[in-house]
Amino acid sequence: MSFLFSQSQPLQAIIIGANRGIGLGFVRHLLADSRIGTIYGTYRRPDRAQDLLQLAQSGGDRLIPVQLDVTQESELAQWSDRLGAQQQQLHLLINCVGVLHDGPDIQPEKSLRQIDGDRLLHYFQINSIPSVLLAKHLMPLFRHQQPSLFASISAKVGSIGDNHLGGWYGYRASKAALNMLMHTTAIEYARRCPQTCVVCLHPGTTDTDLSKPFQRNVPPGKLFPVEKTVAQLMQVIETRTLDDSGQFFSWDGQPLPW
Repeated sequence: MSFLFSQSQPLQAIIIGANRGIGLGFVRHLLADSRIGTIYGTYRRPDRAQDLLQLAQSGGDRLIPVQLDVTQESELAQWSDRLGAQQQQLHLLINCVGVLHDGPDIQPEKSLRQIDGDRLLHYFQINSIPSVLLAKHLMPLFRHQQPSLFASISAKVGSIGDNHLGGWYGYRASKAALNMLMHTTAIEYARRCPQTCVVCLHPGTTDTDLSKPFQRNVPPGKLFPVEKTVAQLMQVIETRTLDDSGQFFSWDGQPLPW
């Protein structure tokens, strides 16, 4: 039996960045799983969350949309306080928020000539910092005796050991920083939330807005539909144990180098 699903009670889950792409795919997948109880799905802008909001209207009371900007610590603190006041426990969190490109001003750098301090900060503010803030403020909700898992969607290009091509400075560095922050979080969670496994996950190249400008270079069979990516990552999640906490896994379950 899976470590995470070894308990009989329904699991309480949070999907961060649930309004599109992989995040919305996780919401759809979890709604179809009877082992999952409440699902909190966060989004930042209502005009970009229509599919999530419509899903909540038609899906009963299991899906609770939450408007939340995870780059704003005060919002995270207020939300975690509200959940704590409801005596909620969390068993599964997946942070799917990330940015690779955002209009003409935010594009992956091909050389040092394109490095810009403000753009670098933007990458870190979205790709690196939210996960550790979530771990900070939601820690009390993971401090229980049921098996739990805290996952952050990272990227293979954030592996320093696997970097043989260069380029993409901001995206690579921000994902590498995410990996370090979550590896360090795993060490503290082992003491404070000892039933929680903390992992980073590489989803592979998925057919989303994030990858669209770069899909022509993807080898045949390696561009995954969202549904396949989610199914593969759920398989990885379901086969983790506490011994895996603090590690970085690919979509096929193979560990990735830091």
